[in-house]
Amino acid sequence: MKSIARVGLAGQLRASVAAVVLMGTAASGAGAADVTFERLLNPEPQNWLMNHHDYSSQRYSALNTINRENVKNLKLAFSVALGGTSANEYVEATPLVDDGFMYITDVWGVVYKIDVRSGENGRIVWKMDPGQEKPDRNRGVALWGNLVISVTGLDGRVIATDRETGKIVWDKKLLDQQGLEITAAPLALKDSIIIGASGGDNGTRNWLASLDAKTGELQWKTFIVPAPGEPGSETWKDKVNAWQTGGGALYVTGSYDPATNLTYWGTGNPSPRYDSAYRPGDNLFTDSSVAFNAQTGKMVWYFQHTQNDNRDYDSAGPQIIIDGKFNGEDRKLLVHANRNGFHYTLDRYNGQFLKAVPYSAKITWTKGIDPKTGRAVDYDPNKDVQSFAIDWKGGTDVLKGACPDVHGGTNFWPPAFSQNSKLLYIAGNEGCANITPDPTAHVKGKFGGGNYVNEERITSSLAVVDPATGEFKMRKAMPYANHSGVLATAGGIVVTALLDGTIAAYDDRNLDELWKINLGVGYVAPPMTYSVNGKQYIAIASGIGPVARAKLARSPEMKTLSNATMLFVFGL
Repeated sequence: MKSIARVGLAGQLRASVAAVVLMGTAASGAGAADVTFERLLNPEPQNWLMNHHDYSSQRYSALNTINRENVKNLKLAFSVALGGTSANEYVEATPLVDDGFMYITDVWGVVYKIDVRSGENGRIVWKMDPGQEKPDRNRGVALWGNLVISVTGLDGRVIATDRETGKIVWDKKLLDQQGLEITAAPLALKDSIIIGASGGDNGTRNWLASLDAKTGELQWKTFIVPAPGEPGSETWKDKVNAWQTGGGALYVTGSYDPATNLTYWGTGNPSPRYDSAYRPGDNLFTDSSVAFNAQTGKMVWYFQHTQNDNRDYDSAGPQIIIDGKFNGEDRKLLVHANRNGFHYTLDRYNGQFLKAVPYSAKITWTKGIDPKTGRAVDYDPNKDVQSFAIDWKGGTDVLKGACPDVHGGTNFWPPAFSQNSKLLYIAGNEGCANITPDPTAHVKGKFGGGNYVNEERITSSLAVVDPATGEFKMRKAMPYANHSGVLATAGGIVVTALLDGTIAAYDDRNLDELWKINLGVGYVAPPMTYSVNGKQYIAIASGIGPVARAKLARSPEMKTLSNATMLFVFGL
């Protein structure tokens, strides 16, 4: 029996494990061009064909008809209901658009194809409901050929749906361990689909996998936490086989460099996340940027940002590819804004550390990053359990004033690099947490390893870093937490949204606010942009879940914030 929560704003359109076709063939876009590898390699300004727009993960659009001069005239063009209004329903997905048709998922893993060609409304063409019984986050779909590739979070399926008919072509269940999930949007390559496993906080051993795009058959699987005897296993110095439940989730879609055939993914925290004494050692390859050979799955290089982490400082956020000069020298760069409050610049060919700079306003866990090694200056190579800059005695001793907060800094919500300004824009939360480890938690099957509390209001900021120098440029403070992310465009604007329901556009030169609107529902999904018939639109999905809502606990005026999973589209 399905949960009553599945009946909401669009509950009347639900269907069980089926495609519901709501429009005729002519209106469905029949005969649309396949999404080929060549198209994915060459971004099309009018379309948004993958999760982070293109393989670089820059989330930059060359569209400029919405710009600094006219963005003040932006208004709501139309909206589409995507689900219900319960506190457990929310959308973290980026909508994809191909020639006037949009593809998006809700918290139930339902895929929607929406006709947005008119610019006046969004007409649902079909819905594919995988029959997921409980809500769980997912961050969207991939397009490959004539298929829409989607995932279901809790039951760990990867599903290929025919773009024209909404019928399932193949359906593969990948999970092999209780507690695993799949939440990252798939990454479509030439002939394969790359999938990351998450659920690292549940006491699981996570992996990256490749599926045959045509059939869904498994091609390779690479585990993040090494087994005994494998490279990196020496950094797990426990006697309880912690590697079997060691985490390292991949919950944000990776990037891809066709020149080297490397795909870059960030890995999550070790598990239990707050009890680092349970797993002494550096805990490779968690909290790392990792380059994988896309054909074989072999790890080519890694860079670990936080060793023996007990503050939940994942490295799972976007790994952004930038070509250009660094300190005057041509370099192939990989940049990453980490949950620990620092922005890192690496050489993406070999993982060489180049520079780190703080983007968060308040960082207490370390006094800085060693400019030679890229490790925290407080890291002690002679200790297997790290305390870094905070005086922490271990055990159940409360780790007070861990800043940034356990959710970052930034997190799954993506930064954006503007090819217009040549700057990186990072949406990060500002706040701290008190962490109480619980060494007995794992015995109960709860691999959080403790709990945390926020004793102050969580706010956010929009920070700017120059990747060419690795220097911090500016920061704009914002009154509420940000779980959305950033969009940058050739129109000279950057767009982001807050949990309180505000979506706003800023001048990419100085972060001056140019436009904002609040529709009364919060956001945990990133904004994107597309155009139809030469007219540009900005789209974002709404609805915040319980984790995001907890960030408003110290903001009593937000207790009455309503929840609705909607798609909002704005135009001039």
